[in-house]
Order: sequence, then C-alpha cells, then structure tokens
Amino acid sequence: MPRLVLLRHGESLWNKENRFTGWTDIDLSENGVNEAKKAGKILAKKNYKVDIAFTSVLKRAIRTQWLALEEMDLMWIPTKKSWRLNEKHYGKLQGLNKQKMIDKYGKKQVHLWRRSYEIMPPALHKNDKRHPSKEEKYKTLHKNDLPKTECLKDTLQRLLPYWFEEIIPELKEGKNVLISAHGNSLRALIKHLDKIPDNKIHELEIPTGVPLVYELNNSFVPKKSYYLKY
Repeated sequence: MPRLVLLRHGESLWNKENRFTGWTDIDLSENGVNEAKKAGKILAKKNYKVDIAFTSVLKRAIRTQWLALEEMDLMWIPTKKSWRLNEKHYGKLQGLNKQKMIDKYGKKQVHLWRRSYEIMPPALHKNDKRHPSKEEKYKTLHKNDLPKTECLKDTLQRLLPYWFEEIIPELKEGKNVLISAHGNSLRALIKHLDKIPDNKIHELEIPTGVPLVYELNNSFVPKKSYYLKY
C-alpha cells in the first residue's frame, strides 16, 4: 500500500525569533535549511520513494519541499501547491513575540490561542495590511475563503476538501505522497487520520524537519505511523 509522508517545514526565521507566523510568508532560517536537507537525506538513506508532492503556498514549506526532494534526487516529480495547506491564521498575533504575548495576556490564554481546537486568536481587521486580501497570491480566492483568524477546527475544515479531492485520488492510484506543510495544518490532518479527540489535540507537537510516515490500509486508514530519525 502507498505511504504518506508528512513533513513540517524546517525552522523559519520567525520560529527562531519566537514570533507568531501564520500566513505571513517567512523564509527558512539557516538551521531550517539544514533540517529540510536532513529530512531528504534520511528519506533517501532509508529508500523511501515519493511519486508526488503537495505543499502550501508559503515559501518556508515550498523551500523545505525543494530541499528534501533535491536530496532524494526527485526534483522532477509532480508537485502541487494549495492555500488549503497553509498554516493556521493567527490573526492579530501574526508577527508578535510569543513571550511578550504571554507577559501581556497570561500563559493560559496564549496556550488556548495556540493549541485549542475551537478558540481563535483575535481577528485582523479587513483593512489591516496583514490581511490575506492584500497579497497577490490570494487574489483569485473568494472573500469568504480569506481568514481574519483561525482556530484548528477552521484549519481542518478548509484542509479536508483538498485531502479528499486532490490527495486521496493520488493515494488510490498507489502513489507515495509527500506533504510539506506546517505545524497546525499537519496537526489538523493528523487529528483526522488518527481520530484524535477535540480535547486531546492540544497535546500534539510536531517537530520541524522530521519526516512522519503513515502506512495506510485499503481504506486509507493508518495501520501505523512513525518518525524517521538518524
């Protein structure tokens, strides 16, 4: 049966600076570049094959995909990008330092904004320069698809149509799939795959740059999953 490989992008510049990133298009740090290359190397070393790759439209995930596929000598395979694989939108928190927000609002509140299933961070105003309507990459989207903020539930709801309509058909054809995405978009997908309860998903943490492999059965239900590490 086909394998599904999930890869959270390598450390970004704002991960390094401990800032909320969300849909802000921030690149990888030097360490993040090395993490992405290492992910590709371990996949190649263990002879994992990928037939098609999916990623978000954010450069930290795209570059992670490029670097991993380069190490696997698979830059020629088909790749697809979608905003539906983007990170959770952090609203007004985007660009702000996480520790400063803890100092201002308290650790419990910030934890809820970051990890809870249904609690959203404070929303952006539609005229805020950080609103996705200000970016050319989202010009073709309907205004109802442009978030001012999101909780994990929102992220899952906009991700699932892409999972069923674009990714599952590739798996049905027997193709091994790589998804290079983000902490929360992958948390949302893992919640769906592993049927993690709403009140338990806050416990899930996904490391940057470490491939997570799912072996699926005929119904695309996980038989087992594991991280690939040196």
